[in-house]
Amino acid sequence: MGILNVTPDSFSDGGRYLDHESAIGHGRKLLADGADILDVGGESTRPGAQRVSPEVERERVIPVIEALAQWGAVVSIDTMNASTALAAITAGARIVNDVSGGLADPEMLPAVAGTDAEIALGHWRGPSVDMYAHAQYADIIAEVVAELTRRMTDAAAAGIPEERMIVDPGIGFGKRGGQNWDVLRRLPDLSRLGPRLLVGTSRKRFLTDALAEVSETDPTTERRDLATAVTSVLAAQSGAWAVRVHDVAATRDALRIAQLWAGEGR
Repeated sequence: MGILNVTPDSFSDGGRYLDHESAIGHGRKLLADGADILDVGGESTRPGAQRVSPEVERERVIPVIEALAQWGAVVSIDTMNASTALAAITAGARIVNDVSGGLADPEMLPAVAGTDAEIALGHWRGPSVDMYAHAQYADIIAEVVAELTRRMTDAAAAGIPEERMIVDPGIGFGKRGGQNWDVLRRLPDLSRLGPRLLVGTSRKRFLTDALAEVSETDPTTERRDLATAVTSVLAAQSGAWAVRVHDVAATRDALRIAQLWAGEGR
């Protein structure tokens, strides 16, 4: 899953693809690099980010989704707003990636239920502006599993069958450094929930912090992408159905080498 941020303030590439032509061009490059899905977002969810209106969000993403869907791409809309999700589905999106798992907008689950789109339900404990205030866990795996199970139960109650659900443990969302590693080590437990498992580690702070421990300089984007590729391979080996990344080519190459190492895909 290639990340396409049509935003001015995303933590890694904010502003680079804000105009529609740049965003469409980058989406095509991600496809050429080997992306199976393009995850298009118009609202940053980085720590401390402020919400934007659904109207602004739609202005940013809908023309991009329309163009890429017409190009033949499988498009996911990264949104917490039901109105944006529905507009994106009309424009050609086939997956709704809601990092809040339907908690941010009570209309999200019923809205998606009325379509044939799939939905990724993220583990989330509150908005980006104060997400770390909720990073308190007695048993992080048991709590993440229980909270994702509730998201699945609510989605099913809204009318979404399990085969249209994807679950995401929300790496970086309401979790501090070591807590993310705790979750990643237990991905097999999460894969047993039933739905497909989506994992996104790309360029996140806990990777940057880990790399900074072995260097006197701030980790470059290239080093963060290497760490992303490694964690993505390990996630795939632990049961992830998809990995969400900025640098598709590096992760695709790492996954290919891991396949050959395992004697697969020759």
